[in-house]
Amino acid sequence: MTKRSRPTPSAARAALLATAALLSACSLAPTYQRPDAPVAAAYPADGAGAAAKTGVAPAPAGARDAIDTGWREYFNEPRLQQLIAAALDNNRDLRTAALRIEEARALYNVQSADRLPNVNASLGATRAQTPATVSPSGQTVIGRRVDAGLAISSFELDFFGRVKSLNDAALAAYLATDEARQAAQISLVAQVAQAYFTERAYAEQYALAQQTYDARARTYKLTQQRAEVGASSRLDLRSNETLMETARAAALTLARQRAQAENALTLLVGQPPAGAASGAMPSDAQIDALSALPAGLPSDLLARRPDIRAAEQRLKSANANIGAARAAFFPRISLTAAIGSTSPTLGGLFDSGTGSWSFAPQLVLPIFDAGRNRANLTLTEVRKNIAVADYEKTIQTAFREVADALAARDYLGEQVAAQRAVQDAQADRLKLLQLRFDNGVASSLDVLDAQRELFSAQQSLVQARLLRTTSAIDLYRALGGGLK
Repeated sequence: MTKRSRPTPSAARAALLATAALLSACSLAPTYQRPDAPVAAAYPADGAGAAAKTGVAPAPAGARDAIDTGWREYFNEPRLQQLIAAALDNNRDLRTAALRIEEARALYNVQSADRLPNVNASLGATRAQTPATVSPSGQTVIGRRVDAGLAISSFELDFFGRVKSLNDAALAAYLATDEARQAAQISLVAQVAQAYFTERAYAEQYALAQQTYDARARTYKLTQQRAEVGASSRLDLRSNETLMETARAAALTLARQRAQAENALTLLVGQPPAGAASGAMPSDAQIDALSALPAGLPSDLLARRPDIRAAEQRLKSANANIGAARAAFFPRISLTAAIGSTSPTLGGLFDSGTGSWSFAPQLVLPIFDAGRNRANLTLTEVRKNIAVADYEKTIQTAFREVADALAARDYLGEQVAAQRAVQDAQADRLKLLQLRFDNGVASSLDVLDAQRELFSAQQSLVQARLLRTTSAIDLYRALGGGLK
């Protein structure tokens, strides 16, 4: 047997140089540049949105602090805080988003493993029989062989950055998934708050409807007694009965809506609430505190929204895939190497003179692929353009959401004040008509009409207050509210 030498120090140095070349591989991916935001430099709420100029304006003092406010500070009602905390722990959609993070991390780890060589240890034995008819000695020969060693198989030397580009694309996809989870968490916090205050609004409307029904039932009984002695007409009796049953129907409708709102809240929380919903609609002062974010927030704050950051990471991933597609046009160099020992017996496996090694570099140069590489490059470029359009659309959508929330904040406060004035006026009108009716000046139909109008005004006021509360929550979500 010919004696084979073990790898020399120069071979080890060559391996180190190859590894260094891998780690410093160039990249053929285009230099990433963030697209300009296709929106105005400031929101229309401050009158500066008329300029169609694209740019970045510095944030006013206090704006970023407002956005960094955590949900525990923003929603300071203890019952609501408990529901949000339970939802963050138990909501199935959020749990799925978290598992998507683990999935993306695993895919990234799989891809990044290609940047380092895979070293495998092997131990094998071979026993073969050569029949006498083909044996040089004319006798049956049984051969034995035992092999042990370490091997690197088909390790690509990434001179043109193909593996690096794929690794960068996988990393950006992982980061995009993490941003999507944060966006889902912010959305969940807002949804729980909206469902909670919706249930509270139905509860308040139901209480008003029940009180109105009780009052009208008493009036109906009095009218019924008066009709029996001829002091009231049948028309008055039926009119009072109509109002009473209308209030009863409204109370039953609101009871159903409240129960359905509780079911929606239970779905968001992920488990039945520990106790029945309690509390009341926030006051005007509390709503003012909720929506007390400075007007004229610059549009660059939208970059703080997780959905925009996720869209940008998807754009970066598409940009990196272009580099991998470009690298496919260049030679691909791979390395297969092994070092070990070979012996006829297991006991002599590591004796002197049994060492063996192999070194098999391979270079593959694409010559003809029927246009596959060119089509793949075109595909990655188109996908990048799609990612750019998606990124710009995400910014535009976010800009509109913030602008809508700011507009709602500005107008709903006045709407609530106007609706409260309507309620007060209707209540005063009912008192005056009741006095006129008692003095025989007004008819009972006038009083009944005033009662109906007051009930409608009360219900409309609760709805206006709910809209204002919801708009404050929408503003917090649109600005990428805090997560803690």
